[in-house]
Amino acid sequence: MDYGTYRGVYTIIMMLVFGGIIWWAYSKHSKKKFDHVAHSILDDEDIKKSNDKESETRQD
Repeated sequence: MDYGTYRGVYTIIMMLVFGGIIWWAYSKHSKKKFDHVAHSILDDEDIKKSNDKESETRQD
């Protein structure tokens, strides 16, 4: 096998890896997780909890 053949095989492997990443990112199973993570930034629960803890320690 010469250098050109290795480059061709490497290109095919990288195309398959890229296709696998695209398939994983757009699958229905991943969509649920990604939507949860995207909306978790907008949740104020964690911010309120940390602010309550800070205010309790300041009063002591």
